Amino acid sequence: MAKYDFTSLPNRRTNNSIKWQNVQKHPEQLPLWVADMDFIALPEITQSIHDYADYAVYGYAYIKETLVEAVRNWEKTQHGYSFSKESLIFVEGVVPALGLAIQAFTQKNEAVLINTPAYPPFARTIKLNQRKVVENSLTEKNGEFVIDFEQLEKDIVENSVKLYILCNPHNPGGRVWRKDELLKIGEICQKHQVLLVSDEIHQDLTLFGNVHQSFNTLSADFKEFTIILSSATKTFNIAGVKCSFAIIENPELRDQYLEQRLANNQHEISTLGMLATEAALTHGHEWLQELKEVLEKNVTYILDELTEKTKIKVMKPQGTYLIWLDFSAYELSDEALQEKLLNDSQLILNSGSSFGLEGAGHARLNVAAPFTVIEEATKRLVKTFAF
Repeated sequence: MAKYDFTSLPNRRTNNSIKWQNVQKHPEQLPLWVADMDFIALPEITQSIHDYADYAVYGYAYIKETLVEAVRNWEKTQHGYSFSKESLIFVEGVVPALGLAIQAFTQKNEAVLINTPAYPPFARTIKLNQRKVVENSLTEKNGEFVIDFEQLEKDIVENSVKLYILCNPHNPGGRVWRKDELLKIGEICQKHQVLLVSDEIHQDLTLFGNVHQSFNTLSADFKEFTIILSSATKTFNIAGVKCSFAIIENPELRDQYLEQRLANNQHEISTLGMLATEAALTHGHEWLQELKEVLEKNVTYILDELTEKTKIKVMKPQGTYLIWLDFSAYELSDEALQEKLLNDSQLILNSGSSFGLEGAGHARLNVAAPFTVIEEATKRLVKTFAF
């Protein structure tokens, strides 16, 4: 019997939710886009925030040793990754942490590589910091994204790439990169003296028996050129409280990163973020296991229904709560596809083209909602795109 509530749909129309903002004017629409969940949070998280509110003094706060140990213990027990407390650096979010890495370790006009399709803030942050974006296209094989390692090395060499941003698990494709793939990436980076930023924010959300490999657990050598970024925010639906962390084991790189963080005045972390993160990582294991069962049920339902009743090609995620949908069989322009989804299906999905050129004719769907919502959304897709 389930201990936690993953069936109730919270009313998010009254709490400034970005995801549900348009629904205030169009109540018939279902938003399945922004990567947060329509689930009630872990009770211990809610209680920690209640306790803080009751305290009634909301001044500056320092990072408690118990938070540091909660992160270290979670990484060790969940992902087999042990590191010193000095290696752990808190930042308000993974995207800001990514921006810090770009600023700390590259100069203007230097090249930063990403695998596309890619989470849109990757390219945006590179461009806004006046660095050169190098897009290494992922290819689809047997229903999953794969890396062309020959092309990857060629892209790195020809563009003198200084920094490589890896997304593991991958957003939007849901790939959980295998150990052999990660080792190849590390060997190429080591060979060409490329720093690696590994965005592992979806690390806890592996599905269907897939196992996440944190990059720094693969080789001691990799720790010399790798920055790990992660957070409890995606896993426990607490993105709004703002708290993430970087793990940098190389002392020289760590000092550069800390210097840039201070220069940007990004060294202060939300107290709510610290409290919620500690509560999540201390008490959240059982909640997470139930969540993953719900996500697997939702993914399986969408996959079966759309495969059987439409020409939509579903990329089954190995991790994350995001599904990459391929509508190319319908030969619609991106604009026509989005209009059809919004006007005919009354669904708000992420446009695939926002993830790069490879996203043309695609959309990203968020399955982190009660099954009743997913069932209704799937029925709408079937009705609109049936054979």
